[in-house]
Amino acid sequence: MPRNSLIYLVIVGLLGLCLWLLLQHGQYLEVGSYTPLAKVAIKNVTIWEDIVENLHHPLAILLLQIIIIIFVARMLGWLMAYIGQPTVIGEIAAGIILGPSLLGWLAPDFSAFAFPVKSLVNLQFLSHIGLILFMFIIGMELDLRTVRRSAKDAVLISHIGIIFPYFLGVSLAYYLYQDFAPAHVPFLHFSLFMGISMSITAFPVLARIVQERGLTRTPLGNLIIACAAIDDVTAWCILAAVIALVKAGSPSGALLTIGLSVVYVVAMLWVLRPFLERVANRYFSLETLSKPIIAMIFLMLMLSSFITEVIGIHALIGAFLAGVIMPSQVQFRHIISNKIEDVALVLLLPLFFVVTGLRTEIGLLNTTHLWLMCGFIILTAVTGKFGAAALVARITGKNWLDSFAIGALMNTRGLMELVVLNIGYDLGVLSPTIFAMMVIMALVTTFMTGPALDIIAYFRKKIRLREQAEMDKKSYKVLISFGLPKAGARILQLIHELRLTDGEQTQFHALHLTPSADISMKDAELFEKKGFAPILATAKTNRIALQTYYRPTNNLNTEIIRFANANAYDLMFVGSSRPLFSNSETGGAVQEFIEAVQCPVGILIDKNFDAIQRILLIINVKEDILLVEYLNNFIKKEGANLIVFDPNSWLNADENPQISRLELPDDSLTSLQIADYDLLLTSREGWEGIKAQHQTRVAGSNTSILIIRK
Repeated sequence: MPRNSLIYLVIVGLLGLCLWLLLQHGQYLEVGSYTPLAKVAIKNVTIWEDIVENLHHPLAILLLQIIIIIFVARMLGWLMAYIGQPTVIGEIAAGIILGPSLLGWLAPDFSAFAFPVKSLVNLQFLSHIGLILFMFIIGMELDLRTVRRSAKDAVLISHIGIIFPYFLGVSLAYYLYQDFAPAHVPFLHFSLFMGISMSITAFPVLARIVQERGLTRTPLGNLIIACAAIDDVTAWCILAAVIALVKAGSPSGALLTIGLSVVYVVAMLWVLRPFLERVANRYFSLETLSKPIIAMIFLMLMLSSFITEVIGIHALIGAFLAGVIMPSQVQFRHIISNKIEDVALVLLLPLFFVVTGLRTEIGLLNTTHLWLMCGFIILTAVTGKFGAAALVARITGKNWLDSFAIGALMNTRGLMELVVLNIGYDLGVLSPTIFAMMVIMALVTTFMTGPALDIIAYFRKKIRLREQAEMDKKSYKVLISFGLPKAGARILQLIHELRLTDGEQTQFHALHLTPSADISMKDAELFEKKGFAPILATAKTNRIALQTYYRPTNNLNTEIIRFANANAYDLMFVGSSRPLFSNSETGGAVQEFIEAVQCPVGILIDKNFDAIQRILLIINVKEDILLVEYLNNFIKKEGANLIVFDPNSWLNADENPQISRLELPDDSLTSLQIADYDLLLTSREGWEGIKAQHQTRVAGSNTSILIIRK
């Protein structure tokens, strides 16, 4: 036995014996006569009964609720993303499914066990913490510089887009008040909440849709973001005033609350914000952003939420304002968001959706009249927000398609609508029936955004294709699609070495996608900048005009294929992709591109080439002679040498006198020195044949390989 093992056994054995003796003699200290442990009566409880009792412990119930909520929310969120809808729709639907409307109806016993009424208080408090963190992130995502740049048109569009639906909401309240308002709620309170419910826009959902649609860097995208930002700020100010009035109960009390709120907002924006900006500019770095600094930021967040709650305008207003005043440095906000976002959005925020779902009793809409009323509410909401924003955008000079896009996006209500509705419900202003109708309205108006934008995009595409038809006939379009930033630069360098850049009519486009749509605008900007940095540097060095396209997406391969086919490229380049359980460089995603992309696809297996002077072209099938077309300009390059291995003599020697032919004794590649060449060019079929016969020699060489599927 090894020495260390013997020492271990001796020490553990001695300490175990001493511990047993100590426990035995310690029983003499008990009051009364000594009774050995073995003779103490043990309660006759089965293991199963013990497990059942533990299952009903409040902590076990809370953990079970969180497990169920996160699982269902993520599954439905993934499903919505798969069909091109914002994930928030799936998360809202998860709340309704887990509430009395479905789970409580289909499985009342399980619903009562998993979501007992007395446990909902814990869920509600946790969801409020999640909302506070979320509103802080939304405040940080608000870029006041973007608002200022597009302020002229954005203020007009957003404010008319608030005032008109607010008017329709108050008008609707006049019609609904007697039948649907809770007892003893004044018409003023009910109508003001109906107005704000009709006029809200979901800034975070809108921002994600703008990212996914690739509109972030366009004038239209900037205008929409500015409109949504101004809409958010204005709507939260109105909401704060409405809450103040409802809580105060009298105009004088409301004026006092609003006055205190104005003083607090002024102090935050014009005193604390400039101070934080100066401190960050002077002292901030990744080194100094330590845990005490993070603790101070959290303390400021909670203190701001506490003050606005005490003033009487809700803690969420304070959280939003705390985010707005954070230093404007992109890296600072990015780090803080990353520390908060995953916990807030993945763990805590879905709890809010379920709390909302548990309150939403769709079963209350049990008559045709009530469903017609719900439809009328949806129609009023769409008319007020979509119609007003689109019409004002058209008046400011935008074309009809852009105007409709602005209207569709401003009509997105999402999570922000649920926040307003829950506040109204907590204050007793909204009845359960009207609450259920408004939740359905929030779902419908958010869900319709994607299809509306698809219809607009269809007509926009038809116009664009008509305008560019002649230009596309005269030009040669090349797409570079890449994941790793370095891969894009290497492909562009290859294109330059092959002289595909010759000719003024060649257009070069680069596509880089982030494989997740659930990222913030700041993250998207950072990923876009880092992703394109190497390829843009290569383009600048080689004087290549390059147009870039970026967007986050949950359907990476599908989006790349759709983009390539929709823009009718003449040639597409991608890097090699080796699946986890395969040795094929043309498998996985590359296989999908080969099968689905309509233009020729070039796959680069990069072995760190420096300059390409000697190319070996292997012709295995007759169609491979078409690969010579891609090297016409390369042959003209000084010092370039194209060697063709054509054992079947399919390439006409008289038509291609500038090409050197490789003669091998046995007309096979056995004696070929692959390392003598900078690039091996072949077709997909040819590459599979080469691998089958010469896998070891090819894999061990430093020769880069370009596989082209015609």
